[in-house]
Amino acid sequence: MSKMLKEFKEFAMRGNVVDLAVGIIIGAAFGRIVTSIVNDIIMPPIGKLMGNVNFSDLFVSLDPEKTRGIASLAQARATGAAVIAYGQFINTIIDFVIVAFAIFLLIKGINSLKRPAPVTPTTKPCSYCLLDVPLKATRCPHCTSELTA
Repeated sequence: MSKMLKEFKEFAMRGNVVDLAVGIIIGAAFGRIVTSIVNDIIMPPIGKLMGNVNFSDLFVSLDPEKTRGIASLAQARATGAAVIAYGQFINTIIDFVIVAFAIFLLIKGINSLKRPAPVTPTTKPCSYCLLDVPLKATRCPHCTSELTA
């Protein structure tokens, strides 16, 4: 039993497992932030421009007799009616697009940091034998010709 516990501890404390756990926690927190931005900052002005539409309350009732005269999704669900909440779906799509774009920018930034520095040449071709010689060489070590600067 103690051997299995020891193996589990080694597995759980590996660097990549801990990094993955931290990434998931940060990702979940980031997702909640983006959801709040969409629901509380982006969608209200869009709804206002579209004639005071609250996207989170947009739905199609599959039981019209139960939802007659009801304007909010919460009230429609409280009646027990089957509804398609397409307004929340729109919010979720916008959430996804923002998160995907943020991840794209993050990966793009990380990849730009990984790019190698431009390679500066350390050799030049000999004008007589065309073999490579060091840049500071004044004579070709292959054909012993004097090199011009």
